[in-house]
Amino acid sequence: MFRKSPIIRWRSYGDRYKLHGHKCTKCGTTYFEKKGMCICGNLEFSEMDFSGEGKIISFTQIHSGPESFSEMAPYCVGIIELKEGAKITAQIVDCKYEDLKIGTEVEAVFRKFYKSGEKGIIHYGTKFIPKL
Repeated sequence: MFRKSPIIRWRSYGDRYKLHGHKCTKCGTTYFEKKGMCICGNLEFSEMDFSGEGKIISFTQIHSGPESFSEMAPYCVGIIELKEGAKITAQIVDCKYEDLKIGTEVEAVFRKFYKSGEKGIIHYGTKFIPKL
């Protein structure tokens, strides 16, 4: 019998490789991270996938980040409000800091984050790029 590789299962994690979130079944508020209770007091949520489209609501440039990101410095990080309403903090790539503005429309892309360990295991995830 064929066994699934642990790598295949690892790549299917919704929070790492997909913009997967939760929606309150009472008021419709969306969250990227699962919450124990919605702001309306409801405890029930449905799962959902986000489109990956959004806009920048805040951003900054990092000059001295964690060691695993030191090769990228300086790099931009922002708070992205997704089209569906949820907010996510993510790196903004393929642009210059000087060209970014509050309200710039962005879209999600799948990119390398960093390498770790002796074998140089590559970690991937979601970053955002300005829409053309």
